[in-house]
This record gives sequence, C-alpha cells and structure tokens, in this order.
Amino acid sequence: MQQVFEIETSGPGLYEFTDHVVRACAGQGDGLLTLFVRHTCCSLLIQENADPDVRSDLQGFFRRLVPSGNDPSMSWVSHVVEGPDDMPAHIRAALLPVNLSIPVAAGRAMLGTWQGIYLFEHRDRPHRRQVVAHLQ
Repeated sequence: MQQVFEIETSGPGLYEFTDHVVRACAGQGDGLLTLFVRHTCCSLLIQENADPDVRSDLQGFFRRLVPSGNDPSMSWVSHVVEGPDDMPAHIRAALLPVNLSIPVAAGRAMLGTWQGIYLFEHRDRPHRRQVVAHLQ
C-alpha cells in the first residue's frame, strides 16, 4: 500500500492526522508503515494526543530553541530571501524527524493509548503538505 495524505496547515503548530493513518491501514494485514513528509520546513512526530498543553509546550520550546529570523540572536542567518520564518523552519525540521516507522498488526497501527501522529508545521503562513505512507 502506498498513499499520499494532504494536510492543510494554517501556520505553525502540530496537526494531527492519526485518523488518516488508521483508515489507510484498515484491512492491510501486518507490516511496517513508513511515513515521509515531502517538504523541508515541517516535521513528523508521534506525541501525546490527550492534553493540548503538550502541543503548545512543544511549540514554545522550539520557538525558544530556534527563534524567528527577526530575533537578534539569529543575525548570523544568511538565507533570508523567503522571509524571517524560513531558515528557522529549516533548522527545526533538521532537528526533528521527517519520517516515521510504525508497526501494523492485523490492519491496525500499533500506537500507544495516548499517541497521535502529527505534522509539525514550522512556517508562519498556510501550506498544503504531503505525507507519503508506504506499508510493507
């Protein structure tokens, strides 16, 4: 099975798409699902999906770790043509995974009770992101 999920973002944040994965795996048997994001300014994460504070704390952490290009601490950045959010987005994406591997058993992604699958958007403006799913 190979499928492409399109995820609409409206700016920085974690966008859960676990339901897309669950539907795609249904009836597929056993295997290993690989997810790969086809962009350089966002990431993929498996994170808690019960408490929204986890998502906001993660966003806050990465904003502090890699501030906007307008921040004086980022004056060393030379890639500024696409705006002050672009190079920080590339750095965040370099620190986080762009692919995930998830075991599938009897057509069910073997996620833990509180685990959700997220696209982590690092750019300020809306985007249409693509995540490729491949189950073997």
